[in-house]
Amino acid sequence: MQHTLYYIHDPMCSWCWGFRPTWDALKRLLPDNIKVINLTGGLAPDCDEPMPLAMQQTIESYWHTIQQQLGTEFNFDFWRNNQARRSTYIACRATIAADYQGAQEQMIDAIQRAYYLRALNPSDSSVLIQLASELGLEPIKFAQDLSSPATQAEFKRQRGLAHSLPIQGFPSLVLKTDTQTTKIAINYLDASSMLNAIHSL
Repeated sequence: MQHTLYYIHDPMCSWCWGFRPTWDALKRLLPDNIKVINLTGGLAPDCDEPMPLAMQQTIESYWHTIQQQLGTEFNFDFWRNNQARRSTYIACRATIAADYQGAQEQMIDAIQRAYYLRALNPSDSSVLIQLASELGLEPIKFAQDLSSPATQAEFKRQRGLAHSLPIQGFPSLVLKTDTQTTKIAINYLDASSMLNAIHSL
């Protein structure tokens, strides 16, 4: 019997980056009858305005907290080298545009690495198109899909579904079986506790 495990995230969510190694480990351990579906919940709508300094300092402090608690690597040059904007919806749409070319997981990975390790800004469409090229995707098609009505509609659908599920922010895991829809408690450092919870359901 097939069940669905929803992973609700935003590729520019720093706690999702912190969760990444454990999430990868959990996916490797999942039984074959669990289908993983990525849902982009969307942290921040499109915005061309510079991020206020106080917000930049707050988000950078989150990075330090995650680094201290989880050992996650961050490149803090991002805050010195970029004009930060509170705008993540475009990165979410990039994962959908990449999915049309069979590269959703690769694009999620590329966005996270660009943002957190390479100090690039995924709020910029030029950066996202660069990442698509680096992944070997067709860049013109990707650029068109990034802003297409179809991608906008799919992102709206994903966001709506994500927020209809029993989540508490990003990242969240929700298991849907024939009889119930259940939130799986996130453990940032140990995949086994989440795997046990999934098996018990």
